[in-house]
Amino acid sequence: MTTAQELLQELSLEAEVTRRYLECIPFERSEFQPAEKSEKLGRLAIHLAEIIAWWKNVAEQDKLDFSNFEPAEIKTTQELLEYFDHLLTQSTSSLQILTDEELNKDWSMTHGEEIYFTLPKKQVLRLFCMNHLVHHRAQLGVYLRLLNIPVPATYGPSADDFDVILTRRFSKIIKLP
Repeated sequence: MTTAQELLQELSLEAEVTRRYLECIPFERSEFQPAEKSEKLGRLAIHLAEIIAWWKNVAEQDKLDFSNFEPAEIKTTQELLEYFDHLLTQSTSSLQILTDEELNKDWSMTHGEEIYFTLPKKQVLRLFCMNHLVHHRAQLGVYLRLLNIPVPATYGPSADDFDVILTRRFSKIIKLP
């Protein structure tokens, strides 16, 4: 298995979890932010979807220039999921043909002429794309918890899953309705 195939497997697993989180986003609460310096819920959710596009960029380009970046205008959960699915399809297609040789080439994040960093593509995919995705998904989990929205399972059941499991088990034992 090539490194790109391994990364594709990881992306597929993390994308499945991420999509479950995005399914929970109440866009009628898109302006919610837990603190003044926190990102708003709607923008954080869109950013989480946008991170998926970075995989394609790293696979196909030598840099990502944020000077021309325009965030997507998304107003509903359905639009968010369609956007996410579209970006994921593009990124997985790009990873399927990525070679180990290409993964060793340098990639840079820039803002116009300013270079934020330059690393080999395989490090960018792991450190920047994957870790960034997981980091913001965890943030989103906190937002969901604060809004009293059940948090989806990530790497095992969440506290909300345990509530459902316990209710099912105890309803059989003590005949709950």
